[in-house]
Amino acid sequence: MKYPLFYDKVENITLYDPLAEFLGSFQNGEITFSYMQIVQFSGHSCPTVGGAYLMTLKALQALYRDSLPVRGEIKVEFKEQLEDGVAGVISNVISNITGATDKSGFKGLGGKFARHSLMDFEADISANARFTRTDSNKSVDVFYNPSVVSGDPSMMPLMQKMMQNSADKEEKKLFGTLWQSRVEEILINYQNYPELIRIEVI
Repeated sequence: MKYPLFYDKVENITLYDPLAEFLGSFQNGEITFSYMQIVQFSGHSCPTVGGAYLMTLKALQALYRDSLPVRGEIKVEFKEQLEDGVAGVISNVISNITGATDKSGFKGLGGKFARHSLMDFEADISANARFTRTDSNKSVDVFYNPSVVSGDPSMMPLMQKMMQNSADKEEKKLFGTLWQSRVEEILINYQNYPELIRIEVI
């Protein structure tokens, strides 16, 4: 399977999952997610998927400075409705990593390890998302603005040709390269720019 090499350069996210440890799924309950895995889960790589991954990475780093994030003990709130824009795409990425779900998640074992009811929409927040530790109620707000990293100006006309099925093989290849170049800029070169992503501790 061939894919853009920068996928392997994106920082991984490692968490401790008490359910995984309980069931013997992973030694010591440690789970590591790579951007490559998230692209596989999502079926594509774009500024939204990349941004959701980066939002989660930065939020968890701020919430758990000296310890591993605990999967299943993180609540996530969004200001949008689930059906709005790309809220669903972003929530799916965050759910894959944190284990948080709205109503569809794991109901738990003997009152432990529940993953449902940890994700809410239409929250009264100004940020794109709020991450909260359920053990301490410490929260961080995450603001993400992908427009800070603009794409190559030739992308739009190429996209139009592709949508009209008039792009040739080389144009299709060029569009994909340019598209992923923007995602690379977001995840590799601009990941620490406060204009792109900002974390506020509540």
